[in-house]
Amino acid sequence: MKDKIITAEQAAEMIKDGSSVMVGGFMANGTAESIMDALVARGAKDLTCYCNDGGFGPQFDENGNETVAPRGIGKLIKNHSLKKLVATHIGLNKQVAEQMNNGSMEVELVPQGSMAEMIRAGGAGLGAIVTPTGVGTDIANGEFTLQEITIDGKEYLMMAPLHAEFAVLRGNIVDKKGNVFFKGTTKNFQTVMATAADTVIVEAEKVVEVGELDPDYVMTPYIFVDYIVVGGDK
Repeated sequence: MKDKIITAEQAAEMIKDGSSVMVGGFMANGTAESIMDALVARGAKDLTCYCNDGGFGPQFDENGNETVAPRGIGKLIKNHSLKKLVATHIGLNKQVAEQMNNGSMEVELVPQGSMAEMIRAGGAGLGAIVTPTGVGTDIANGEFTLQEITIDGKEYLMMAPLHAEFAVLRGNIVDKKGNVFFKGTTKNFQTVMATAADTVIVEAEKVVEVGELDPDYVMTPYIFVDYIVVGGDK
């Protein structure tokens, strides 16, 4: 059996500048923090990232001193590592709006449910999804809207599937073969992202021997996982 375990630094080296990356997490819940740190340390740039949101940005006091460090994908945004962010909302990180407004990062907003289905479609090899969400709004003119159609007298948007070169996920328990258990809401987009990327890297809070993880708890099977990073509980 191929040894899938690598370091966070090796994962960061694998993700070249200009890559497209799906990043698991919802308000940084379930984001692979050690790999985010390693990408920042490497000085990653020009990434296109698909994530639910912009994570959390840093907080500053009245003198401009950082009092709270960024979390999740917010670390990459602070480091100006992103060329483009595709997300469902950005209100938790004011640096997203700042970089969007000054032109240093492109932002494309997609409805949350649509994004989940678009990723699922990308993993399943589907040509599009059809949804009424976004009809009559700016979403209808968005980058990922293929066309508007009418079915039984009702208007729908046909949305493109989403796929990336890498998916960076975080599991709570991962066995050495790559079977993954996600605890609670850390599951979020991660199970569909695991199917919709060329290379899937899972940061594990805990790594166990093959057979220790009950099959009933496997949420992403090993066949989707290429590499495991032992990241600990961050």
